[in-house]
Amino acid sequence: MAEPEAGRPAGTGEEWLGRNRSSKRRLWERLNPRSRRQIRMIAEALALQQTHAQLPDSVRGRLSAAMDEVERLAVRLRALLAEVARRTPPRL
Repeated sequence: MAEPEAGRPAGTGEEWLGRNRSSKRRLWERLNPRSRRQIRMIAEALALQQTHAQLPDSVRGRLSAAMDEVERLAVRLRALLAEVARRTPPRL
């Protein structure tokens, strides 16, 4: 991979070595396996929700109720994270 005209490398050193360690990837790796399973399950439900009209009525109703509950939990988590951010002193 050649360097761009600006003289800076085209990517980070880890990218050059084939190990892209973005902050999102590091966050994912810090999660425990149970949390990863939960996040993956929520993502699958969100994807299924997008094809909502193709589902049988009984499944559609249960999925909508579950997604409403996920949204309520997301609102609670956002509020908790905002509170923690307010109370946590900035890193130096």
